Amino acid sequence: MPLTSGYRSLYRSIAGKICGACAAFGLLAGVSLSADAAGLLRPANSSLPELKIHSHQVKVVIEDGYATTRIDQVFTNPHSQDLEAVYSFPVPEQAAVGEFSYWIDGKPVTGEVVAKQQARQIYNDQKAAGNRTALTEQDDYRTFDSRVYPVKANDQVKIRLVYVQPAEIDNSIGRFLYPLEDGGVDEHKKAFWLRNEKVEQDFGFELELRSRYPIDELRMPQHPQAVISNQGPKHWHITLGNPTPTAAAEAQTDAALAEAQSLQSAPAQQHQPVADLSRDILLYWRLAEGLPGAVDLVSYRAPDAKQGTFMLTLTPGNELPPISGNRDWVFVLDTSGSMAGKYATLLEGVRQGLQKLPSGDRFRLITFSKQAKDLSGGYQPVEPQRIDALINKLQQNGVGGSTNLYAGLKKGITGLDSDRASALVLVTDGVANVGTTEKRAFLKLLQQADVRLFTFVMGNSANRPLLQGMTEVSNGFASQISNADDVMGRLMQAATKLNHAALRDLKVEIDGVRVTDLTPAKLPPLYRGQQLVLMGHYFGDGDTKVRLSGQIGTDKKTYQTRVQLPAQSSDHPELERLWALRQIEALQQQQDYYAGDASVESDTKQAITDLAVQYGLVTDYTSLLVVEEQVFQQLGIERRNQKRVETEHQARQNRSQNWQQSGSTNNGSSADSGQTDSAHSNSNGNAQPAANPPIFSGERSTLSNSQRGGSGGGALDPSLLLLIGLLALSALWGRRHRIRLS
Repeated sequence: MPLTSGYRSLYRSIAGKICGACAAFGLLAGVSLSADAAGLLRPANSSLPELKIHSHQVKVVIEDGYATTRIDQVFTNPHSQDLEAVYSFPVPEQAAVGEFSYWIDGKPVTGEVVAKQQARQIYNDQKAAGNRTALTEQDDYRTFDSRVYPVKANDQVKIRLVYVQPAEIDNSIGRFLYPLEDGGVDEHKKAFWLRNEKVEQDFGFELELRSRYPIDELRMPQHPQAVISNQGPKHWHITLGNPTPTAAAEAQTDAALAEAQSLQSAPAQQHQPVADLSRDILLYWRLAEGLPGAVDLVSYRAPDAKQGTFMLTLTPGNELPPISGNRDWVFVLDTSGSMAGKYATLLEGVRQGLQKLPSGDRFRLITFSKQAKDLSGGYQPVEPQRIDALINKLQQNGVGGSTNLYAGLKKGITGLDSDRASALVLVTDGVANVGTTEKRAFLKLLQQADVRLFTFVMGNSANRPLLQGMTEVSNGFASQISNADDVMGRLMQAATKLNHAALRDLKVEIDGVRVTDLTPAKLPPLYRGQQLVLMGHYFGDGDTKVRLSGQIGTDKKTYQTRVQLPAQSSDHPELERLWALRQIEALQQQQDYYAGDASVESDTKQAITDLAVQYGLVTDYTSLLVVEEQVFQQLGIERRNQKRVETEHQARQNRSQNWQQSGSTNNGSSADSGQTDSAHSNSNGNAQPAANPPIFSGERSTLSNSQRGGSGGGALDPSLLLLIGLLALSALWGRRHRIRLS
């Protein structure tokens, strides 16, 4: 879709200023990430024939602060022997994977969460006995792997995977990513497996966006062929490829599949593949201009349950002032052998970026491969001759050797000037493989330093736990970047955060109803355009006071409003899984921080396993297992997750029906337009406007009012120039003691 007038003028205003920089950097056209794709795996150096992906259907619904993604796949075996299907796909960000179904005799059998080793043993036993079985496991932070056995000769099998994740909104821009590129960072996996990402017969992607607030536009930058329909100011629909079949058509397909399985009939005639799973699918939506800051509440509480679960989303107004003053820039450059082929381009980007800095700024250059050294010999003034001399020296030294990331990072942090704002920029494409490599050490290093980390998480298989863990202990932030992203937009979002003060030292108080298990337990700083999403449990019901306090610079700020927590709320059972995933991620961070402590590792592993089994989640220690119904009974595996899935299915149907029945109310009436800052919940847990004082003043942050509130005309901000020049790296921003607010 074309840009609307406000954003078109914003892009024009900076286009001339960045054009020369883009040409010099040679990186703006796209982020060049090494990428394989989601697909069926087959062992390399194996004589086993290849299975086919017959169909791949995706349906996404984004509503009430989270997205639900359903993936239906049919695998075909066109060969004369029974085979095992192994399907691998990237781990989506903050995804709670809790539903995995395998069609047996034409009917879906829902998986149960079992301890990982036990689940693999049961799967292998069932496979050895020739029984029908399936398994979904998590391979660390990289991928989910689903196994199905058997895919009988000349036959098909169908599986379904469903996950939920928080909706991402930054500076009034929503973003949804369906990840397919796996990043190619797992060298062992790449060496062992061959991958088939081709979809032979049927591919479809369908997304429905139901918003509380009016939406101005939707965009899919890498898929202009997508059909985008506006069904109202708050209701949009997108289809790509062949849309998901209706329930009736799906039932007919399942019946045909069951008949084919019983007859073991030959698959359909071969055709050219209709799609491949090698490119991420990404959607942006932009909220209407002028919306105020807000509080949104959704909740779930089963009938007669003492405990409920809530998600409270706070969207501040545009109150954070810009930062001014000279800065120090420390470049920590990876000169290991893995940088060959891209090193010259990155160095030219550093050169061009440095040349655009104000004369009052300073810079240092740190290099590391097996060891780290200060190439510049301390801070240097921003002068063309000094920049050229050091860059030329780097080019002459070349690249080679292993990657001692910790040594480079430590030397970069050492010697920061406490009297100046400092930016520490880490340029690397690899994972630490010599010296200190434990996550705990990186966390402690950043925790002990007076420095904040801002990082780009490049690709779907980047080490998100490490990068996000470092940003959290240093009170920074992380932004994911995909090959499908509008890179300029993502950089603009990051730049506006770097150039504005943060709301820090946050504290939230909730009174009137007892609240427990609040997550995150430690509130991070709130940067410009970010939302604060709180989840927890509540007991009792009724009027509840929410008070948020923090600091902007030296000024103390307090915000408060009231919400209603309901006695019963049936529309959002998925909140329980989202809350549990947050708790599990916090436990994993604790485990990483105390790595080597056997008692802590044992306790956190057990706690993660217990939570995952209770709430039905795939983790490093648990998997989703499917066996035939009588086998579940024989093994004494309680059908707890099946009941949870049935509850979620019913809630989704109810939400869809309620949305359709509400008609014009959800599509633009002032009664539910989201134009108030306070909210309460009705009996279904849906937030409704309340006549309470607004929690935030002013309209919420957007990229356009960032430009109006900043320096206006003149040179493009140096931090944005540097971000453009260093797309393939992670960035660290150190906010030292003396930062002036204007």
